[in-house]
Amino acid sequence: MSPSIIGNTHSLFLASEAHIINSKNAEGNGLSNTLKSKNKNIRTTDYGENRTNDWNIQIVWRNVVIFIILHTLALYSIGLVLFGFYNWKTLLFTYIYTVFSGFGITAGAHRLWAHRTYKANLPLRIFLMLAQSAALQNDIHEWSRDHRVHHKFTDTNADPHNASRGFFFSHIGWLMCKKHKDVFEKGKTVDMSDVLGDPVVQFQIKYYILLIIIMTLCIPTFIPWYFFGETLWMSFVICMGRYVVSLNGTWLVNSAAHIWGNKPYERDIKPTENKSVSIIAFGEGWHNYHHIFPWDYKAAELGNYRLNFTTAFLDLMEKIGWATELKTASKSMIRRRATRTGDGSWSVTEKIEETNMINAKDNHHLDSIWGWGDKDMKQTEANEIRKFNRIRA
Repeated sequence: MSPSIIGNTHSLFLASEAHIINSKNAEGNGLSNTLKSKNKNIRTTDYGENRTNDWNIQIVWRNVVIFIILHTLALYSIGLVLFGFYNWKTLLFTYIYTVFSGFGITAGAHRLWAHRTYKANLPLRIFLMLAQSAALQNDIHEWSRDHRVHHKFTDTNADPHNASRGFFFSHIGWLMCKKHKDVFEKGKTVDMSDVLGDPVVQFQIKYYILLIIIMTLCIPTFIPWYFFGETLWMSFVICMGRYVVSLNGTWLVNSAAHIWGNKPYERDIKPTENKSVSIIAFGEGWHNYHHIFPWDYKAAELGNYRLNFTTAFLDLMEKIGWATELKTASKSMIRRRATRTGDGSWSVTEKIEETNMINAKDNHHLDSIWGWGDKDMKQTEANEIRKFNRIRA
């Protein structure tokens, strides 16, 4: 686990507090100057617009209350588990259902719909849609849209969970307040037609409320009660505990993996390589790599499955023919990028000549793309990816 994952309460809320104060009311006094000085290092939009950082956070108190209730139930359920109030069948089922819903996010909403790192047939898309519904993290379209915007405008005001505003904001705080207007404005520039054009996504959007009631609440509550002898209340409590734990696993990718870790591939961005997050989030913690190669289905350079459970699942799906055109980066492409823009922590096994670095065909470190199909992807890079992965144009 990364150090000081909880952190100091004042420092966690600092960025949010600074914006709650109305700048007009604070203008001209010492408090205004203090708040501005504390926020001067927060990265604002760097995509050609000169804007001040005068965002007044509008807290959504309904969400705050909901998260307090959910986390209280989760802590209660963890206590019950630790003191042996659940039988092993319930615990095993809860773990399996956690993995199932997790794949809906990692293999589904993230690597399939948000980044288009591979193609999935209809049965797999239906499976992942149901799993993603069980995770209850907004529908596939909304999840993918926010994630693409995050990649295009990482850690700026247009990033829904801007890590420049601190751990708390990027972890859960962004869900407790209204989005910055840049998120909406820049979000309109990101193409989502491919996601909205998927009939499976259309079905989920149409029946989303019913799906989440069944997949998130009814099934994981009913099975331990009916089959394993748990009381309905105990079954409901562990259902909520599972849900909150899975939420925080996903949120750690947005927070901890943007703060703690090394940067072997790009030293000038916040995303890092975080082993602890990778374990918790089924392989999603190799975040420095992922932001440089968002179209790679592994979301990591590693070739083993121990710290990338999602990759093992996708490789299995490829073997049975349900997943095709899995894209990954060649070793030479990775080497060129790590040597040119990494922080020096990447293990280079061969001596790279200066001419290879100069003629590298990778993206410039400021050319952010959301994944395969982004209009800003360089054609030379796309051609190299197709050639290496033997994908027809």
